[in-house]
Amino acid sequence: MIRDYQAIQCSWFLKGKQRTVPTYGRHQGAKLLGTLNYETGEVFVVETENYDAAVFLEFSKQVFWKYPSGKIVMILDNARIHHAKLIQPFLEENRHRLELVFLPPYSPELNLVEGLWKWLKETIINNVFYSKVQEIKINVRKFIADINTDTANIINRLCVQM
Repeated sequence: MIRDYQAIQCSWFLKGKQRTVPTYGRHQGAKLLGTLNYETGEVFVVETENYDAAVFLEFSKQVFWKYPSGKIVMILDNARIHHAKLIQPFLEENRHRLELVFLPPYSPELNLVEGLWKWLKETIINNVFYSKVQEIKINVRKFIADINTDTANIINRLCVQM
């Protein structure tokens, strides 16, 4: 979730004149689900209003349709929705192509897409005030579109080079 309360990131300012960024603290924002294609560098992101098993199932189907051939491995945390009974029939039906790999607790550094979320926040949220959540969503979409024009940069920034 890209929240509407902003943070000060590394910034230069005159001594005694620290930059202030206002906030309205409504705890809203852009809820995102995303994938990073390790081979191509392509980022696929979907906005959602809520995050539950039904939304995760729909997102999984979209990923499956986006990549119509080859093996798909999704790296996930152990959120309950990733194990929900609702998604089990879809996983079973597509087990030959879709594999879910669950990370150990408290290990976001092992999931490459977490680097994407950090990059996104550094670029569009930190040191900026948005008066409306819709402005955040517009800038999230623009960020994703912009980085997808240079997938080599995505690979260099987020993917481990072997």
